Amino acid sequence: MKTGAVVLAEMLEAYEVSHVFHVPAVLRRTMVEIEALTGIKRIRPHGEKPAAYMADGYARASGRPGVCMAQVIGALNLAAGLRDAHLAHSPVIAMTGGRDPSTKFRKVYQEVDDVPAFEAVTKFNATIDSVERFPDMLRQAFRAATTGSPGPVHLQFRGNEGQIDRESAEMDQTVEPGFSRVPPFRPRADDGTLLEALAHIGGAERPVIVAGGGVRASGAGPAVVAFAERWNIPVATSLNGKDSIPGLHPLSIGVVGTYSRASANQVVSEADLVIYIGSETGGMTTHFWQVPAFGRQTIQIDIDPEAIGRNYTPLVGINADARETLTRMLELSVDPPDRSAWVGRARSAVAEWYDDFAGLMGSDDVPIRPERMCADLSDVVPDDGIVVVDTGHAGMWMGGFYDLRTPDQSYMRSAGHLGWAFPASLGAKCGAPDRPVVCFTGDSGFWYHVGDVETAVRFGINTVTVVNNNRSGNQSMRGFDRAYGGKQTEQARELWVFTDVDFSKVAEDMGAIGIRVEKPSEFRPAMERALEADRPVIVDVVTDIEAVAPAAYTP
Repeated sequence: MKTGAVVLAEMLEAYEVSHVFHVPAVLRRTMVEIEALTGIKRIRPHGEKPAAYMADGYARASGRPGVCMAQVIGALNLAAGLRDAHLAHSPVIAMTGGRDPSTKFRKVYQEVDDVPAFEAVTKFNATIDSVERFPDMLRQAFRAATTGSPGPVHLQFRGNEGQIDRESAEMDQTVEPGFSRVPPFRPRADDGTLLEALAHIGGAERPVIVAGGGVRASGAGPAVVAFAERWNIPVATSLNGKDSIPGLHPLSIGVVGTYSRASANQVVSEADLVIYIGSETGGMTTHFWQVPAFGRQTIQIDIDPEAIGRNYTPLVGINADARETLTRMLELSVDPPDRSAWVGRARSAVAEWYDDFAGLMGSDDVPIRPERMCADLSDVVPDDGIVVVDTGHAGMWMGGFYDLRTPDQSYMRSAGHLGWAFPASLGAKCGAPDRPVVCFTGDSGFWYHVGDVETAVRFGINTVTVVNNNRSGNQSMRGFDRAYGGKQTEQARELWVFTDVDFSKVAEDMGAIGIRVEKPSEFRPAMERALEADRPVIVDVVTDIEAVAPAAYTP
């Protein structure tokens, strides 16, 4: 006989979980057994949403499911935090307290039926009302989170704090280690389908690859590069797939879509065949289906059959693992056609883009230009660094102006939730403790979870956070300009301009290292100091409130 708490603690460790991110009080007895029986670290942030974001960052950095927890009253906040993991296909397992049958519908303290809230943001959403179900439901949670297109799952434990974990039973603690990492299965396509795809690729004059987030989930980046080199095909990426190919590779043309680089949009628009690998062909990657236009010939490789043909009807759809598919296609490849003119056109578009922005990327202006900051980051992030980026302007600046130098660098971005990056970077450091982690956010995003600087200090999570501090959410500037007919009032600016706050001082008050940067020449030395520090570091960079990221190129 064992308690549910012992079974849960032991099974989580057997599934290679190294951290859980939680807001008390939930599964209290399990927390005690985790301390007594395992080496799992319990990270307690200042809110349920950052707990979910940390688990998400952990999962993306490690390839293992991230675990987050909350009691019943915090469950809806946890569900809100799973939206980004759901959109980015990140394997996160959420555990919450739930209602007890004896008090349902009697207005017990904090009673709300939270299960429906998780339905839209999870692959598997279940309740555990009997302690005997702990083992099989946990196994199913890991299976669901990691298989196919990965994603979040939710388990609700009986009792507002999940007190069911105190009960005992005879339980089968079988663990399935294959589901402790992504991907557990690598389905293959038949050679006939691959040969058909290769025939279309061989016959195309202007093919281009678009590598999506499924490439990084599959670990297929090196295979993408090898395939592109073999067939002389330029490579664009989605934001989620930005680390599929080093930014300075001769075939790399940048991020395509809305938060993008003009060279990528130009080349994809001119291509006669677009090869989507691990991409859902969603609105952001295609700039709302303008890049390329509907009707363009495509080939699509995806582990999720529902993704194939969702927006562009492919000449060939390949439902298989990206790495396995590209490896086999390389084995089946014949001599490629001469594409020197097409590759030359792609390289010319990239060179033109760099020429257009060289002045801003090397600018000595004060306040600092974000383009300069991103260009400097391209040089100073360590060769094995993980960069974690917020959405909005942060995503636009880094998507366009930051280059990964090596195949060992990683790039993770918010799928749409401002404020995600800072907590996610803390989770990423927990998931990959031996790698340097750099977060890039704006002051607007940093305000969401600034309190978790204290969390980082308390648990010794030593990341470097770069804050693009223009004392505003100035991505809204264009929209308010339009709304006000071209000229805003002072009251209108109150909607997106903030108080000028020195985040380096805030960081110091919480026990972190704070560095204020006011001149471009100060940024690189600040980053070098930050990357050598033995504490969390906040690098507060004073930037130009009038600097607005360039709009996406549309043909």
